[in-house]
Amino acid sequence: MATIKTFVLPDLGEGLTEAELLTWTVSVGDTVELNQIIAEVETAKASVELPSPYAGTVTTLHAAEGTSVDVGSAFIDIEVASAETTEPVVAERTPVLVGYGVAEENASRRRPVPEPAAVTATVSTKPKAAPPVRFAAKQNGVDLAEVPATGASGQVTRTDLENYLSSPSPEESAVAQTISRPDEERIPIKGVRKHTAAAMVASAFTAPHVTEFVDVDVTPTMELLDRLRANKNVDGLRLTPLALVAKAVLVALRGNPSLNSHWDEAAQEIVVKKYVNLGIAAATPRGLMVPNIKNAHSLGLRELAQSLATLTSTAKDGKTGPGDLADGTITISNIGVFGIDSGTPILNPGEAAILAFGSIRRRPWEYQGEIALRSITTLSLSFDHRLVDGEQGSRFLATLADVLSDPISLIALS
Repeated sequence: MATIKTFVLPDLGEGLTEAELLTWTVSVGDTVELNQIIAEVETAKASVELPSPYAGTVTTLHAAEGTSVDVGSAFIDIEVASAETTEPVVAERTPVLVGYGVAEENASRRRPVPEPAAVTATVSTKPKAAPPVRFAAKQNGVDLAEVPATGASGQVTRTDLENYLSSPSPEESAVAQTISRPDEERIPIKGVRKHTAAAMVASAFTAPHVTEFVDVDVTPTMELLDRLRANKNVDGLRLTPLALVAKAVLVALRGNPSLNSHWDEAAQEIVVKKYVNLGIAAATPRGLMVPNIKNAHSLGLRELAQSLATLTSTAKDGKTGPGDLADGTITISNIGVFGIDSGTPILNPGEAAILAFGSIRRRPWEYQGEIALRSITTLSLSFDHRLVDGEQGSRFLATLADVLSDPISLIALS
């Protein structure tokens, strides 16, 4: 005797309420093994491969590729033999982040799990909304249950919240119909781009931003970079100007810890971090991401350069996992690679500061009492004025400029 088992979409981490189904790797009628990958989905954080919790035959696929699926809703039906239904088991293995496989030996360890129906019963009935939208609603004293939702599967979007706040009669607000022209292209806002947009809006309207700029003669840093690249001891190591700037940031933070802190709204406390998870803003095929190098403060220049190379390669391949994006403490945005000199970067939510590293250009500059062509860059520092006052921000930026003007400290203090 066989039984149909329904697998519901699980919570893929950090309270996410939905995921987009990118592709099915099985079809109706296929025989699947326990722990076999059945689909790839994309959350607001990363792409995830889902393993099957049952061995059997696929009878129903409950979602179409390219659509959003709510956490806790039916995902796939699998017909299993009765012997396997008396004690449902799954492998001791979590959904696999694309590019971050789990050891195959985990497939052999099994443990009892609740029936899918029990999982469905625990799904919250509170209004669906991304964490940044929930935070913004809390800040404005808004009950999300009162906000008309226009997002996929009834999710309250940032626009919904803004319309509610700006409307004198929120209950009468209507969503304007979209009229498309043949010479326009409409791109749905979803996945990472949707999450980034909501997070940036929340950051811009929550943290009071201040931005300061400084031009720096980095000729000595570029000369050091050339010498390091020519050294046989670093053969094969990809050294870039960003690696030296990242090391300079870590050096400057030692005397300016307020730039590595966090505002805890619930506890009404400033949390100063004794560790540095250094975020690097990265343009990826899936949109802007800010993966971070964990415990960067403990790394020497070689290890830091290696970590940067790995982080960049992983991001470009679209394989950055949620763990790499979580718990950042300060961020660098390398806008110079696009030929941009300066800007006013927006803080990564939950962080006190972000540094924009501009392009390095040969410019006339006063040097030792004369005008000479020197390598000049502009550093733009945005910081949260609740956590960092003007003096602290200025001292950090000045220290950073001093280190890059005289980079011997990058070696001496590594």
